[in-house]
Order: sequence, then C-alpha cells, then structure tokens
Amino acid sequence: QVQLVESGGGLVQAGGSLRLSCAASGRTFSGYSLGWFRQAPEKDREFVARITWNYGFTLYGDSVKGRFTISRDNAKNTVYLQMNSLKPEDTAVYYCAAGQTATSREAQYDYWGQGTQVTVSS
Repeated sequence: QVQLVESGGGLVQAGGSLRLSCAASGRTFSGYSLGWFRQAPEKDREFVARITWNYGFTLYGDSVKGRFTISRDNAKNTVYLQMNSLKPEDTAVYYCAAGQTATSREAQYDYWGQGTQVTVSS
C-alpha cells in the first residue's frame, strides 16, 4: 500500500523559510515523478513543483520559480520542498503526490498524501 506522508508545515512570517518533507513508502518509485501541489481556501489545486525519481529532473510552477527548490533523497525515499522568501499568497495546504508521468497535471498523479498546512503571515 503506497503511503505519502507530508510534514514540516507551520506558521511563518513573510520572507521566512520552511522545508516540507514527503516520506514515501509501499512500492519502488523508480521511474516515478514526485510532485508538490497546493490548495488555498476557495481556490483550485495548483501545481508547485515535481522531480523525477531516477534522474532528478525538476519543473516548477511560475509562481514559485526562484523561491522554491524540490529535491529528493532516494536512500530515504523522501522528497523535500525548500520554500524561501515566503509570501502570504503561499498560504495553502501542500500535498505530495506520485505518478508515472513527469508532468504538472494533477490528473496524472496516482497517489496523494493528506497534506500539510503552510500559513504565511504578513
């Protein structure tokens, strides 16, 4: 049974940093893409970043480019999202997801975590 467990969310002031973690288990993720999405209240879920498990190829959403960095530790089966220069508009529930296609499209991801809340105060 595949499990994705996010951690690291919390409350931070604008301009601050947080690092989210996603611990993946239940299968081998070779060939998979691990992604981060977020959903703010009353808004659609938005693509944040994704990384390919084998080669570490990355892709970022326009709103986070230059501020967020996605990485992975294959030995620990963990994906990270380093978030710097946080803004109030980054406030959302952040979800980790895994899928077999390296894409920003939410529908292409098969497995999802429960999410972790990130709140950025102004």
